[in-house]
Amino acid sequence: MVNEFMGKQFDVVALGELLIDFTENGISEQGNPLFEANPGGAPCNVLAMLSKLGCQTAFIGKVGKDFFGEQLKNAIVEVGINARGLRMDWDVHTTLAMVHTYPDGDRDFSFYRSPGADMMLREDELDRNTLENAKIFHFGTLSMTDFEIRKTTKKAVEIAKESGAVISFDPNLRPPLWKSLDDAKEQTAYGLSQCDVLKISDNEIQWFTGETEFDAGVRKLKEQYDIPLILLSMGKDGSRAYYKDLCVEVQPFLQENTIETTGAGDTFGACCLYHVLQYGLENLDEQNLTQMLTFANAAASIVTTRKGALRVMPSREEVEALIKQ
Repeated sequence: MVNEFMGKQFDVVALGELLIDFTENGISEQGNPLFEANPGGAPCNVLAMLSKLGCQTAFIGKVGKDFFGEQLKNAIVEVGINARGLRMDWDVHTTLAMVHTYPDGDRDFSFYRSPGADMMLREDELDRNTLENAKIFHFGTLSMTDFEIRKTTKKAVEIAKESGAVISFDPNLRPPLWKSLDDAKEQTAYGLSQCDVLKISDNEIQWFTGETEFDAGVRKLKEQYDIPLILLSMGKDGSRAYYKDLCVEVQPFLQENTIETTGAGDTFGACCLYHVLQYGLENLDEQNLTQMLTFANAAASIVTTRKGALRVMPSREEVEALIKQ
């Protein structure tokens, strides 16, 4: 572990949504679609993969004091995520998402969140001690779709930055949850202005920068924001890392038995944060970045062969076995 990360209790702390993903799981005898209630939410998917790799993780967020909220709390504790920053709301139900999966594994989401408990976390409910003890603090834009949770998220970023944490940001754009895409752009711009590590997908960088060519999009981000490490996930085309004057690209591990892509981007991002914990952000080189992307691509590939994400993250041994193949 590099010196800049010494002396903190948690390797990674994340704030954001924790919800139930209802994923399709066949047809009933009556011909009705069956859905499985999988624990989900991008920030906890990231933490679950990091916990699987032996990192100390903690989550800050809110669920309903209901059946699904209890299920989610038990699920994150089961996979090794510290839940002392999780609050439970007696008045607002846990957020639900219906996930429709297409034949190629891609997905479409319908959210039940007007409001959902994840939106109701207040500033005075933040676990300040957990934030101050984070080596890396990770967040996305789903915790900035509405005024109250936006204030809370920005306060958490402020506390983490003042405590010396590396800030990690994943836009994780979900258009149905925004009043307008202009609002989404404004909050994404805030995240870009705060982060040291950016994980962004191919469609998100095109949407935000207006550039169809990825290198041009990254140049535009670098001109506007001081982001040391930009990680670009490109689905079936692999991934890239942009660091100082370096651009490293690694091919994907394509799977014949891909079921769905839920959690693949989160798994990729988590593995990259794991390597940041090992090497820091000061002196990365082409070899470090190639190792990082290779491991992250392989782990994400494995997740696409499994239903759900949070509970089925691959072990280090599984990832390394796939790389050797």
